Amino acid sequence: MTISPAAGKPADPSILVNVPKLVTAYYELRPEPSDPRQCVVFGTSGHRGSAMDVAFNEWHILAITQSICDYRKLQNIDGPLFLGMDTHALSEPAFASALEVLAANNVEVMLSEGTPYTPTPAVSHAILLYNRARKSGLADGIVITPSHNPPDDGGFKYDPPHGGPADSSVTSWIESKANDFLARGLDGVKRMLFAKALRAPTTHKHDFLSLYISDLNNVVDMNAVRDAKIKLGVDPLGGAGIDYWPRIAEQYGLDLTIVNQSVDPTFRFMSVDWDGKIRMDPSSPYAMHRLIALKDKFDIAFASDTDHDRHGIVTKGSGLLPPNHYLSACVSYLFANRPNWSEDVAVGKTVVSSSMIDRVSARLGRRLYEVPVGFKWFVEGLLAGHLGFGGEESAGSSFLRRDGNVWTTDKDGIVPCLLSAEITARVGKDPGEIYRELTRELGDPIYERIDAPATSEQKAALARLSPSDIHAKELAGQLIEKILTTAPGDGNPIGGIKVIAKDGWFAARPSGTEEIYKIYAESFLGQDHLRQIQEEAQAIVSETLAHSAQAS
Repeated sequence: MTISPAAGKPADPSILVNVPKLVTAYYELRPEPSDPRQCVVFGTSGHRGSAMDVAFNEWHILAITQSICDYRKLQNIDGPLFLGMDTHALSEPAFASALEVLAANNVEVMLSEGTPYTPTPAVSHAILLYNRARKSGLADGIVITPSHNPPDDGGFKYDPPHGGPADSSVTSWIESKANDFLARGLDGVKRMLFAKALRAPTTHKHDFLSLYISDLNNVVDMNAVRDAKIKLGVDPLGGAGIDYWPRIAEQYGLDLTIVNQSVDPTFRFMSVDWDGKIRMDPSSPYAMHRLIALKDKFDIAFASDTDHDRHGIVTKGSGLLPPNHYLSACVSYLFANRPNWSEDVAVGKTVVSSSMIDRVSARLGRRLYEVPVGFKWFVEGLLAGHLGFGGEESAGSSFLRRDGNVWTTDKDGIVPCLLSAEITARVGKDPGEIYRELTRELGDPIYERIDAPATSEQKAALARLSPSDIHAKELAGQLIEKILTTAPGDGNPIGGIKVIAKDGWFAARPSGTEEIYKIYAESFLGQDHLRQIQEEAQAIVSETLAHSAQAS
């Protein structure tokens, strides 16, 4: 991975998105249905793309929204739909397009009251609250966000009545239906003028903010944070939680400083990411440069991405914690400090998250539930209260209420931030110190992800691999103990392969958007051992793909 010379520096005006040009492209450019790059494609987090590339335009949103309306009818989902959006430039026009279709289809829509923006977890929280104890008339939701992606991107996610990301069977249906609408020139799509849709009798206001914030003490010990009088800092990164943090501080009496209160669709206040692009990624030390520089002013500081479904934790002693470090500290703390959680509640992680989580879970005597990449795989377990915690190596997580019931079934960037304050308040040590203690007992792993080039054919072959395709017996001098192509927790395909030895492992997965595959690797024996794992991983994958090509 080549680091840009601009990484971590203020954004140069030359790279700022031209918002009027972007919005014009949203309305004026029409997707070509025969071009796969311009079709509707639902990845792990909905449909995403830039209007400049004709990948996220008005026609896409009209077609997707009509498809969601048709899916609701097919499934007899007739409760309200909770509609939220973040602060990306394309979110506002996509919001208008979606409401035009929803109102024309007589869908009862709940819009945010008091603030135009709604974090992803607030939508999930609202759906679950509404559906609690209901068997019919269930609610669902749409979140308009491309998460932490660059300012010229847009995104569109559907949450069924379980409140979390829709699974592949649902998104495949919506995707196929939407592309049919595109191919037919939107024939069959109902819509009305936006001004009329706003006044429609089916359009309502909903106080997402108050309901979410008033419930926080049921998932995080806010009283302990208040009573400890610790100094907190937060950077909303110009995102959907911008109006949530002042209310949280006021309602719970926190000493909380909001270090940046700007909302600007160019995100010109960001320091640029590793590749020289603006990206609101709270797990990136380059994007988080400003908050890291302020770390000594606070006992604990944190940030969330644009839709507030990811977290970044900054401590005095460790700076920005790598996501795997914080997830490990969370598991260690939560399962020792939630007495009302059942002893049967498991720890959820994705197959590419750190094995430190495995070791922490074993020390706690808790079952580990390992799933493919994507938060949707945690939904069922969180909803049923069988998973106490679900976490991804990309800084996404959620966990149960203090009484052991579901909080959200989508990633929540706010509560992990507040949990870092609870940990600091109740233990007297920040999460970085907690993690260092874990490494002294359980080992000190080094984790890294690298990318390697791959053709579309190679990516498809990688996704089809079986354990028998791997002929290597050792990994970096140790016997290979397991070769996985399905997740141990739920048995679902991981879309690649994971090779595990005693003190290290690697996983290889094709990218869904680029001509690359990703290698995740971890070693408990140091940097040289990690490099050896990475080199052998690339050799093993290359050899396997070559054999696969010859066989076909």
